[in-house]
Amino acid sequence: MIATEAGAEGINLQFCSLVVNYDLPWNPQRIEQRIGRCHRYGQQHDVVVVNFLNKNNEADQRVYKILAEKFSLFEGVFGASDEVLGAIESGVDFEKRINDIYQHCRTPEEITTSFDQLQAELGSQINETMTKTRQQLLENFDEEVHEKLRINLRDSEAYLNRYEQMLMDLTHAELGDNAEFIDGSSFWLHNNPYELKDNVEIPLGRYELPRRTGDAHYYRLNHPLAEIVIDAATSRELPVAELIFDYSNHPTRISVLDQLKGSAGALTAALLTIEALDQIEDYLILSGVTEEGMLLEEEQARRLLTLSAKVNATAVEITNSEFLTAAVGERKQNVLKAISERNASFFEVEANKIDNWADDLKVGLEREIKDLDRQIKEARRASTMASTLEEKLSFQKQMRTIEGHRSTKRRALFDAQDEIDKKREQLISEIEGKMKQKTEMELLFTIRWQML
Repeated sequence: MIATEAGAEGINLQFCSLVVNYDLPWNPQRIEQRIGRCHRYGQQHDVVVVNFLNKNNEADQRVYKILAEKFSLFEGVFGASDEVLGAIESGVDFEKRINDIYQHCRTPEEITTSFDQLQAELGSQINETMTKTRQQLLENFDEEVHEKLRINLRDSEAYLNRYEQMLMDLTHAELGDNAEFIDGSSFWLHNNPYELKDNVEIPLGRYELPRRTGDAHYYRLNHPLAEIVIDAATSRELPVAELIFDYSNHPTRISVLDQLKGSAGALTAALLTIEALDQIEDYLILSGVTEEGMLLEEEQARRLLTLSAKVNATAVEITNSEFLTAAVGERKQNVLKAISERNASFFEVEANKIDNWADDLKVGLEREIKDLDRQIKEARRASTMASTLEEKLSFQKQMRTIEGHRSTKRRALFDAQDEIDKKREQLISEIEGKMKQKTEMELLFTIRWQML
């Protein structure tokens, strides 16, 4: 797609994955807007940006260096160009400064001096702003915010997404002293505690998550060792126990847990398996309650299990079990309701497809019938105006032939309506059969918890 500057103004261009900036506007927001039209939700490919640059123009070269190199326009900390967008006071002011340079500087030396001064002013402003922003992010923002922001790998520890972190935590718990964990994204396997599975050998050595150094075994969900670890963990019987969670020493703040500090209660986890629409879906249902009888929100229960904990070996008695049972049932019904609403949307989409197809079919046939009506009128008019009997007979034959085609099209229209009704009934029958749900609920574990 080839577009003018209007292509940067609030339209969706996910079907494009290559952005060619034929010109480089002086306002950095405009560049970001152009890229953002393609680099957005629904994009299936990496977006490649090509910038055309007039190397014979000293001022254009300096604009490019300021936008792309010095201010890291395309490699920000939180997004594509946050350093420029978040630090420059106003894109319009920035554009005016560059415009002044173009207007008043006449020699390469004047251009270089002016751009050096602009770069120094904005560089110090950016460094100060970004340092303060990073500090506020790491010290004050909630852990959930950290997960939703892309932290720059050069300025923080290796960022792990939630599933990678869960896999590493589970592996750490399962392997224990058989492995040495290094930095949260890799570990050394010194001993394999598991028997060979399907004659697949598990080599010793260093394992790390993909996209790290590359000098190790890539550890991921479908790796044989990960599959064995997950299978061993999910098949283990978990008796009732007491866990003491340590929130005080957790590295980040979790706002939903603040009110639970110093509290205790019970928590249960269940696996809900639903078979519907020819597919099987699993849902983890967490329900918790405090000793005072306050039900935990599902997010609180999930976050609680992310804290480090130790097991209290003394006997455990679960209180408020009736609240837990009721909460599990309620959350099960919420899941079933959400699935029912999703399936209803699916049915609506399929029904709309049939209706649209029916409309297109009927409109096409009706258009053809109208065209045949027009031809009949023209043949009748021509027959009336004909001066000889032979001509009148010829036009009458032509009219009868067209009327025969029209009758055929009308029958086709009725047949099409019958076919539409048949397809709609077939769709309803198929979906009605698929929407018969089979549900199974398996209790995974129940614990008594304390949070320090």
